[in-house]
Amino acid sequence: MYDYEMQRMRSDELIAEAEAHRLVAEVRAAVREGRSRRSGRRSGSRDPEGRVNEPPRRFRFTRAA
Repeated sequence: MYDYEMQRMRSDELIAEAEAHRLVAEVRAAVREGRSRRSGRRSGSRDPEGRVNEPPRRFRFTRAA
């Protein structure tokens, strides 16, 4: 019976450790997502959608004859 209890305690410890690792990974992903979202909103004007890349201006229109 003692071996079973020791195995059960070790199993519970491993499950708790795995849950902690998953939680840390989720927090890191959320922080990364927050940083990328914030950095996109800081550029240029204050558009909530973020920065829009435009093609070079010299190729925007054809030359007049």
